[in-house]
Amino acid sequence: MMRRLVTWGLCTAVLLLLSACVTSKVDEMVFNEPTEGIGDASVVILGRRHASDYDTEPEFVRCVGDYIQSRDGSIRVIEELEFLNSLYPWFEPRTAPLKPDNLRKMLTHDLVAKRLAELKTHYIIWIDGTTVRSGSGGTMSCAVGPGGGGCFGFSTWTNDSDYEATIWDFTELAEVGRVNTTATGQSYMPAVIVPIPIIAPVQGTACDGIAAQLLEYLSSEY
Repeated sequence: MMRRLVTWGLCTAVLLLLSACVTSKVDEMVFNEPTEGIGDASVVILGRRHASDYDTEPEFVRCVGDYIQSRDGSIRVIEELEFLNSLYPWFEPRTAPLKPDNLRKMLTHDLVAKRLAELKTHYIIWIDGTTVRSGSGGTMSCAVGPGGGGCFGFSTWTNDSDYEATIWDFTELAEVGRVNTTATGQSYMPAVIVPIPIIAPVQGTACDGIAAQLLEYLSSEY
C-alpha cells in the first residue's frame, strides 16, 4: 500500500510539473534607440528601493545584468554594488536621483562627474518592481509516529511579478526608454509522505522578458 501511495505521489508531481506554467507580457517604449550599440561605454543596472512597502530584489537586478552580458560580451555591465560603492552616497535610496533632471545638479559635483567618466557610464537602467506571493490554497498535514513520519495533502499558490526598467542616457541627461514586464504563475506542492514543491519560474520569466528587450536596445547585434 505504501509503495502505491508513493508511486501515486510521484505520478501526480509529474503531471503537475507539466501544467505549472507562467504567462507573461512585455511592453516597450523607446524614445531614442542607439543604432550601433554602445561601443566601449558601460551600463549600470540599479534597483529602485524608495518604496515603503517593498524593495526591488538584488537577485533580479543581477539576473538582468547577467542575461545581457552573457549574450553580448561587448557590453560592460557594471555590478550594482560596485557602482554604489564607487559613488557613495550619491546613489543610496535617500539621495539617488528620481528624475533625469536631478542628474544635472549631481554632475556639478566634480567627484561624481569624474567617477562617472572613469567608469565610462553611458546608460543607467533603473529596475522598479517586485515578485509577490498571493492566492494560497489547499491543506497539508505532517505527523511523526513510531513507524516514521510523513506529510499528506496538497497546496497551491500564485506568484505575480511586475517590473519596469527605465533607461537614462548620461550623455543627454534624459530618459530614452522604458520596458515593462508582468508575469503570473501557479505553483504546487503535493505531498504523499514527502512534499514535492513544483515552482513556477515567474521571476525568471520576468527577468528574461525585460532583459531581452534591454539587450535589443543596447546591442548592435540584435
